[in-house]
Amino acid sequence: MHTVSGGEVAGILVAVFWAILVSFLAVALARLAQTLKATTKLVADVTDQAVPLLADASSAVRSAQTQIDRVDSIASDVQEVTSNASALSTTVASTFGGPLVKVAAFGYGVRRAIGGRKEDLPGRDVPGRQSRRTVIVGRTVPAARRTKRKKD
Repeated sequence: MHTVSGGEVAGILVAVFWAILVSFLAVALARLAQTLKATTKLVADVTDQAVPLLADASSAVRSAQTQIDRVDSIASDVQEVTSNASALSTTVASTFGGPLVKVAAFGYGVRRAIGGRKEDLPGRDVPGRQSRRTVIVGRTVPAARRTKRKKD
């Protein structure tokens, strides 16, 4: 019978330990390989879907830029029309405003002068003044009722 020495037992233990270690490393590497394969497939799928989406987004951004350019040109046109209308309004007001006020004042003065002279003419029968009426909430109140309200 052959006796096993301590060095041989130690060598067998080291060999078994290395075999177990290599087995664990092989399993870990196999799982890592599966994970990398799944990740590669996922990245490929995302790339296949992302490229058309990016193309659509790019065309949408170009379209939006075109619309913004149009709105900008419309806004500048509106600003120009507004400034032209303001200038026209100022011109019309300065051209016709002063003379119209003067004509209105002249007409008022003429009416006052003619109205005052008719009352002063002797022998003319000028009708009496109409009684004034007070308007309350959309109704006209006769003069008799108005005086009663003032006394109350």
